[in-house]
Amino acid sequence: MSTLPDTEVDDFIEFMTTEKNSSPKTLENYTLALRLLREWHGDRFTKWRDLTADHFRAYLFELQKAELARSTVRLRFAAYRSFYKFLVHRRGYAKSPVAEVELPKADKPLPVVLTLTQIEELLALPMKSTLEGQAPSWMRERDAAILELFYSTGLRLAELASLDLDDIDSVNESVRVMGKGSKERLVPIGSYAMKAMQIYRSAARVFEGPLFISKLRKRLSTRSINSVLKKYLGQSSIAFNVTPHKLRHSFATHLLDHGADLRSVQALLGHASLSTTQIYTHVTKERLREAYTNAHPRAK
Repeated sequence: MSTLPDTEVDDFIEFMTTEKNSSPKTLENYTLALRLLREWHGDRFTKWRDLTADHFRAYLFELQKAELARSTVRLRFAAYRSFYKFLVHRRGYAKSPVAEVELPKADKPLPVVLTLTQIEELLALPMKSTLEGQAPSWMRERDAAILELFYSTGLRLAELASLDLDDIDSVNESVRVMGKGSKERLVPIGSYAMKAMQIYRSAARVFEGPLFISKLRKRLSTRSINSVLKKYLGQSSIAFNVTPHKLRHSFATHLLDHGADLRSVQALLGHASLSTTQIYTHVTKERLREAYTNAHPRAK
């Protein structure tokens, strides 16, 4: 391979540094990607202008044969796209050969979902705990209501924190939620969550204003609600981090596991697009496969 200085790459990295203010990690990744491409071509490499879409397709095929992670492949090609965009705009290249190359779709990790046993353990913890310091006598009831409502409705953290007492319809056992894009939706509340909220409201004497309050009787912040969850997670046997969003994932997955249709789950979650909700169908398929593998005598 030629060891001559590569002024086009040097100029590109300088451009990314000074004009794009790219992070050191990005600069390192882009420099490495360009070097590895040249090394792969070896003595066949002449100049960047001579590379075609077919060259990049061949290189992509080699990376896939080497079983590189899709995220790594996409990162490399992000470097090549940026490099050729620079060459088109700053060095007068007619077009980018990378633009014609179709990349593998990015991996979408499946949501982490709690089992029903884990959910039940977590929801039972507030009423088993002891009050700390100057915590008000109703703190455990409030925390129990928070966790029950999270799992019962699948609300986002910000949605739950912003709830007022007027948003709860006790007669119809539902909650009015203002979601993303100021879109309002009605979500049913299960009997366990309704009972937990009634006990909390009675104990804390919450009759108007914010639904969930601090010991100073101010609206509970999203940060404080997150801390509530972390507190009981630390007391549980659950071995991974559980966020409010994982409770939302569990809500959706458990509904689908027990026969709910995708459109209904989409409406309950407040997703604008059905494609966003479809990730949960992959989770249920994985769970079905796992159940089959573990239970069928000739599955293994």
